[in-house]
Amino acid sequence: MRLILSVTVPIYLLIGVGWLLVKGGLFQKTEMRVLGRLVVMLCLPALVFTALSQRSLAEVLHPSYLLAYAVGSVVAQGSMLLWQLKVRGRPIDEAALRGLGVSCSNSGFAGFPIAQQLLGPVAGVAMALNMVVENLLVIPTALALADSAGQSGRSFWSRLLESLKSLLRNPLIQAILAGGACALIGWKPPEPVARTIELLSRASAPLALLMIGGTLAGLPLRPGLLHEVAQVVFGKLIVMPAAVFGMLSLLPPLDPPLRTAAVLFAAMPMLSVYPVLSQKYHQEDFSAAALLATTLTSFFTISALIWAMGEQGGWLP
Repeated sequence: MRLILSVTVPIYLLIGVGWLLVKGGLFQKTEMRVLGRLVVMLCLPALVFTALSQRSLAEVLHPSYLLAYAVGSVVAQGSMLLWQLKVRGRPIDEAALRGLGVSCSNSGFAGFPIAQQLLGPVAGVAMALNMVVENLLVIPTALALADSAGQSGRSFWSRLLESLKSLLRNPLIQAILAGGACALIGWKPPEPVARTIELLSRASAPLALLMIGGTLAGLPLRPGLLHEVAQVVFGKLIVMPAAVFGMLSLLPPLDPPLRTAAVLFAAMPMLSVYPVLSQKYHQEDFSAAALLATTLTSFFTISALIWAMGEQGGWLP
């Protein structure tokens, strides 16, 4: 357990430092958005490009991983969507956003720092594969469904295509494409360029964790929301990793580090821009409360998962 806490505690301490920076007035919350933009626009793309470009295509392309993570994400998303529509009677936009909350992990800001400590360089490859699923499947589907609430004149597929076109301008997707191309043709950038990109990539983990903490400062967690929020917390931290684990057991076996990474990333809190994506649909208060509750609860669930995979399951190297 001491080894497990040595992995998880520093991660959440850095999140706590980011929270204190904003609560103490040393940084404004708007400045954390600038920090997050720096991470998304430069540091994480550099990390993804480095992780992919330094490997061969066989080391990067893992169809079983992509299929397991994609199906697990869709199962979690679809289950929450149906629960909200059929059982809770929520409108389609609310149901779609809650489906997004349980199916899209914070792979870059939370997942990678933890996975890197446990698994080493393979964490970067896993993160890139996750981002393919998240950015090309989970997020566009959720937003297209949410948009369908007020745009009956447009088909779901046209909204989905529009979401995909906008995501292709995302620096993370561009880094995945560029890194994959380098892996395909076996080209590596010149040493000075590679070192520069690597320096940028090393800044991603601490900056991302500080940004998460600053984002959480001041988020609401009102008692009236707790019952509904608990459903999203359970779906994200329990249902999604269980769905990915179940798919991995049905598919051809993966290398143990990648198998561990898939379940670990699936168990992370939802993406930190979840409340931002919800603003358009007037669901930002609920999404902020869900983000806060899920992030706080994840310290215990992730620590328990690492213990189970290591001491009980033999999944950790």
